[in-house]
Amino acid sequence: QVQLVESGGGLVQAGGSLRLSCAASGRTFSSYGIGWFRQAPGREREFIVGISRSGTSTYYADSVEGRFTISRDNAKNAVYLQMNSLRSEDTAVYYCAAVLHYNSNYIVRKESEYDYWGQGTQVKVSS
Repeated sequence: QVQLVESGGGLVQAGGSLRLSCAASGRTFSSYGIGWFRQAPGREREFIVGISRSGTSTYYADSVEGRFTISRDNAKNAVYLQMNSLRSEDTAVYYCAAVLHYNSNYIVRKESEYDYWGQGTQVKVSS
């Protein structure tokens, strides 16, 4: 069982930065790949970035490539999402999710395959 808690959301002007954190409970955090998803008003939730359980592999959706950076600290049971050059279209509720996967370097992108979810944190970017 893993419990996830996101933090770090807020209101920021376009061009600004935010750093989201995903804190996990449980002693087997390093067994889980982590994904960040977001859901904008009126839109479906979308996968934007993931990191393998080893931390050696990452994947970024085109919409955030070059602006967002994901990292993890397994010793602290935490994953971070550094978001730079924010745009109004980045406004959404951001969720972190965990998936148990046998491959330490694999990144799961399919929402339905994730096992645990946080409650989300709101990010609003004003233009």
